[in-house]
Amino acid sequence: MDPVGAAACSPAEPPGPLTHLNLRDNSEARPQSGADGRGLAGSWSRASPERTTVLREGVRRCLQLQCQQTVRILHAKVAQKSYGNEKRFFCPPPCVYLAGPGWRVKPVPGQAHPAGEPGPTVCGYMGLDGASGSAAETQKLNFEEQPDSREFSCAKTLYISDADKRKHFRLVLRLVLRGGQELGTFHSRLIKVISKPSQKKQSLKNTDLCISSGSKVSLFNRLRSQTVSTRYLSVEDGAFVASARQWAAFTLHLADDHSSQGDFPPREGYVRYGSLVQLVCTVTGITLPPMIIRKGRPNGAPLLDVGEPLSQLPKCLQFPGGPPGGGGTYLCLATEKVVQFQASPCPKEANRALLNDSSCWTIIGTESVEFSFSTSLLCTREPVTPVPLISTLELSGGGDVATLELHGENFHAGLKVWFGDVEAETMYRSPRSLVCVVPVVAAFGSDWRWLRTPITVAVSLVRADGLFYPSAFSFTYTPEYSARPVPPGAPPPATDADADALLESIHREFTRTNFHLFIQT
Repeated sequence: MDPVGAAACSPAEPPGPLTHLNLRDNSEARPQSGADGRGLAGSWSRASPERTTVLREGVRRCLQLQCQQTVRILHAKVAQKSYGNEKRFFCPPPCVYLAGPGWRVKPVPGQAHPAGEPGPTVCGYMGLDGASGSAAETQKLNFEEQPDSREFSCAKTLYISDADKRKHFRLVLRLVLRGGQELGTFHSRLIKVISKPSQKKQSLKNTDLCISSGSKVSLFNRLRSQTVSTRYLSVEDGAFVASARQWAAFTLHLADDHSSQGDFPPREGYVRYGSLVQLVCTVTGITLPPMIIRKGRPNGAPLLDVGEPLSQLPKCLQFPGGPPGGGGTYLCLATEKVVQFQASPCPKEANRALLNDSSCWTIIGTESVEFSFSTSLLCTREPVTPVPLISTLELSGGGDVATLELHGENFHAGLKVWFGDVEAETMYRSPRSLVCVVPVVAAFGSDWRWLRTPITVAVSLVRADGLFYPSAFSFTYTPEYSARPVPPGAPPPATDADADALLESIHREFTRTNFHLFIQT
């Protein structure tokens, strides 16, 4: 079977309704699978009935207890290359967050850590892909528990030397559990290598260095160009702070004068100096007031009439508004606090303002990748990686069968698609494509004909050895209600007063109805 084209449906935009009327007869020829339960390339597969029963109980428990474990890696989109003996550490430093209650649950189902034993001792090592893995090229990560129960660590001393001639690279995170068990190796997104921040006018032809509306960015301030004085814009306890270690990713939205705080009508395009923007924290949702981005200069005098595209690394200044000319209120750093600073107009040039370095911020694009899994069903000590990542779902087919294609990465033949606690027949196509048969709605209850509300189930993946991979996607079966035509002269349909007739009508309608299938995220 040839792979379906790349025109995949977005999970936010459900495809057209497809019908799913009949149950498949048990006498039909069933798909074949290997002896170990792994699907053969290009063939449909399903685990044995005994294995499916065991897995179903475990999957149901995972869905009910929400015992997943999440590894989230945050990093900048670009990195400056170091020359000679200098070491230009990555800024902002790559961060790793471990979240989810599954980190505090032992692999044996229902067995928690003994009283007094601390949470999971997870040790990490981060470096660049293609490196030798020596201690000089990797950094050990010691995780600390945060107030929000997440585990956090960052790699502050990573750099790329001029001996490395690559234009792009990835970060590699290796996690080891208590007792030395290898959890897995996780990779970041691609990072572009640059020599230094360009002082030239940014061109839209170099889209890798431009920032578009809706992008994720980080902001930091560095006084007197000293690394030790670097402060990152972050959010703590509902307030904006300047942290020396942790940084937050913000979504940069193009705004307009009529937008209220938190209301962002979709606007496309690249952000330019002079644009009115709004920053939204990707974790807490807290926003800064609308601000205008100005191009900064080393002496802290912003140019007010520059309309070129905003680039990744050159210093930028922001202010929430103000009177015409060089005055106005600017976002400023005061030790570990973020305050507003009233600038004075430059007496010599009307299009500049007098500011200090504390009001000069650097904006850089960021990336994040999140891996979710649960080891509560795992019956081996194999690493959890590679963790499959689902990006989009594509529904096709109709009649007595509908198929769902999963687009993403890190797929392999040992994965099965599950709808809630029901396993679906799955076919492996490629590392970026899995296809499954959508289970009939009757698999989720014998009284499905009497349901008048949609049925929503989670879409997840399960490895052959029981490793559970949750996803952000769900699938909804929605009953379609259609009015039955009434011939001329026929009596009106039954009213609420005739309960028995109404129930019988509903039963007949659900027997005849089509169940429409929709994708949600």
